[in-house]
Amino acid sequence: MNFDSLLSEINGFGTFQIQLVLIQALSRVTLPCHFLLNNFMAAVPDHHCNILGDGGLFGNLTQEQKLGIPAGPDGTPSSCLMFTKPQYEHLAGFNSSDEAFTVQCQKGWVYDNSTYKSTLATEWDLVCSRKGMNKATATIFFIGVMLGAPLFGFLSDRFGRRPLLLVSYLGTMIFAVWSAFSTSYVMFTIMRFLTGMALAGISIISIALNVEWFGIEHRTFSGVIISLDWTIGNFLLVGIAYFVKDWRMLILAVTSPLILAVIAWRWLPESARWLLANGKADAAHYYITQCAKTNNRTKVMATVTPAELLQAAQVENRENKYSIVDLFKTPNIRKLSICLGIVWYGVAFTYYGISLNITGFGLNPYLTQFIFASIEMPMKVAVYFYLEKIGRRSGEVGALLSTGLCLFINLFVAKDKWIVRTVVAVLGKSLSEASFTIVFLYTTELFPTVVRQNGLGFTSFIARLGVSISPLVMLLEDVWHLLPAVTYCAVAVGSGLVASLLPETLNTCLPECIEDIEKPSKRSRDKPAESEVEANTDLLLTCSPSNGQQGATQQQEAVV
Repeated sequence: MNFDSLLSEINGFGTFQIQLVLIQALSRVTLPCHFLLNNFMAAVPDHHCNILGDGGLFGNLTQEQKLGIPAGPDGTPSSCLMFTKPQYEHLAGFNSSDEAFTVQCQKGWVYDNSTYKSTLATEWDLVCSRKGMNKATATIFFIGVMLGAPLFGFLSDRFGRRPLLLVSYLGTMIFAVWSAFSTSYVMFTIMRFLTGMALAGISIISIALNVEWFGIEHRTFSGVIISLDWTIGNFLLVGIAYFVKDWRMLILAVTSPLILAVIAWRWLPESARWLLANGKADAAHYYITQCAKTNNRTKVMATVTPAELLQAAQVENRENKYSIVDLFKTPNIRKLSICLGIVWYGVAFTYYGISLNITGFGLNPYLTQFIFASIEMPMKVAVYFYLEKIGRRSGEVGALLSTGLCLFINLFVAKDKWIVRTVVAVLGKSLSEASFTIVFLYTTELFPTVVRQNGLGFTSFIARLGVSISPLVMLLEDVWHLLPAVTYCAVAVGSGLVASLLPETLNTCLPECIEDIEKPSKRSRDKPAESEVEANTDLLLTCSPSNGQQGATQQQEAVV
């Protein structure tokens, strides 16, 4: 009896698994809150030069202030320029050559606080010539996430999922609180960088822990249901940001669910798969027994001993310490890692490219964010049924190619037809979100247990690299106004084609060690394929849900 068969016997989708999902949700809802926090925390309200140097209300310009600020193209006061001296000639209806003598704001700015009480822009005057510093806060945060992903992937494969999740919880709370009380821009960016690194642990460890505790029949559900935490977090961010208008209090508010996550951590189980893969049979037996007890299947574990569990796991070289280097040592795992890296880059690059450049809503930021969150929910429900009935590979390929198609269509839609452009762009975003949902589940099923977190760390690193580069692509419009859209479209289509090279994982046992992926290929070299179908069958250990309880497995041979 292998682990998947045993998990089916003790119920791979029972009260134990539901508790696991709910405990994880307490921390995962904070991910979109922080990832999208800059939409509100770093918002730039309307502003103009402070002429008199004594502040004042944004909407109540004195006569002298009106004469000291040039008008912009739309007739409103300029945001970044002021006259060297007031243009009193305008009072008499005369024009003056002094109008040309404009300079950058000398005494600071006056901000419109009708929507936001305080933001990063108003705190440190990150506007006009300093607006790049405001945008850099998001980039620095994602660089932290990018570096944190492989770090936590390595550490959680070495020391376990459960302890590293606690480190992520506490690290995020500590650095987020320090960032909220930052006294300088430099201190704030450092704290946001460290917050991003800590959040990366929650992002990649939690999904692997969920998938490793669900049975084969319900693994699709586990991957999709945990992705709904992102949608719930989106709604949570909108609600909190609407009522909390100060950026410091906003950071504290969106981080507060982690207090509950730390309290609930004591009931969070370690991954029994990881424990068995690392030779920790006694601990694995304890957690499996707890699972059986919670799911009312204690009779199954009455005669199962830790030694039998270890023998059933059939893991070779348990004493080996794996690292990210092991993702590239042998042929099949190397092909798998390279292909997944390309797919993750394309998914993240396209998703954030669309998310940061959808226009045409004409709505306030709160309503826009709410619409984006609402779009995700029905798409993820549809993704679940597709993955459950058809498969992961075709779903990932279809989502990416369809995203590329939406981008391609918008290349030929005139800008004045904003309704059509917006509908197509929103459809593209929802399809891109679907590709993100699928690739998380898909990746956890493809990588072996001993390097699963290293694999997620590596792919997350590549994904965040795509996130950091994606906004810069918009600079290509200076070369050709359609070049950014063409680039996003090409990356989506290219990564979709690469995804077609990956093996299918629907109703398959999770590979436990690298040998589970490499050994079949060795056999295939010794024994020629009997047919073209067999030669292209996916390289995975397949377990049909119907015979999973008997532990029947079928070796399928192919090239990744």
